[in-house]
Amino acid sequence: MGQEISKEKGPTMANGGVRTIADIKSNVTPIWCPGCGDFGVLSALYRAILAMDLDLKNTVIVSGIGCSGRLPIFTKCYGFHGVHGRVLPTATGVKLANPKLTVIAVGGDGDGLAIGGGHFPHAAKRNVDITYIMMDNSVYGLTKGQGSPTTSSDFHLKSLPYGVREVNLNPVALALAYNVSYVARAYSGQIEQMTQLYTDAIRHKGFSFVHSISPCTVFNDTYKYYRERVAGIPKEHDPADKKAALDLWQTRGKVYLGLFYRDLREDLSSQVARLSSGLKAAGGATMEDLLDEFV
Repeated sequence: MGQEISKEKGPTMANGGVRTIADIKSNVTPIWCPGCGDFGVLSALYRAILAMDLDLKNTVIVSGIGCSGRLPIFTKCYGFHGVHGRVLPTATGVKLANPKLTVIAVGGDGDGLAIGGGHFPHAAKRNVDITYIMMDNSVYGLTKGQGSPTTSSDFHLKSLPYGVREVNLNPVALALAYNVSYVARAYSGQIEQMTQLYTDAIRHKGFSFVHSISPCTVFNDTYKYYRERVAGIPKEHDPADKKAALDLWQTRGKVYLGLFYRDLREDLSSQVARLSSGLKAAGGATMEDLLDEFV
């Protein structure tokens, strides 16, 4: 699942120096609550960027609303803090405007599955070459603890003392149903694996989705819950077998971590480039020609 990750330093740079995580961090200090799982997501993302030696000037992190929305500002990458639920169309626009960019979208479970839920299947259908990290704490933490689309009936929140009466959504199940071309799950309590999955997802040519369990220590502390349930996907699992992947997410009593499914098919940017090349060969106007008319 990709190359082994170095925790301390990245590849040697052209000037002979060695880039470290300190070179990726901005001068803005994260203000998440102590113990928040989002720190784990940020740490794993730092390590993935380091291991891949990504050019920070050609890497864009797009975020939505909520605690996760703050993440881009903690890096030296370009960032775009969008409106509620619009992280995927925004990231799609960035990638189409400049296909050479590495585009990473981050958002919470509420941002992605409530108001933004309608954008998820369309990003999957188009197979946009972006990586979508859904930071799932199963609660609306920024607005003081209401139930979110992924809140399970097992959880008793401060604002829901009698539990949740609705059946929760399962992000991995939705991603598989939408035919996302790369589907994985990571957990903030296991940074090494999370880093490997982020690295693998960013390398994937197409729409990659990593459901990232990121507990909220204030309104929905699920660390104990997941410690008792998380397990690695069995080594014999074939990521090309979607039926087997569907069986895994339905296993009761376990929350599997790792790569569920991968499908290598043409991504949207490649489709656009191919069509544009065909039009140019036929003497028609390309996308660039049309854009030039408005510059």
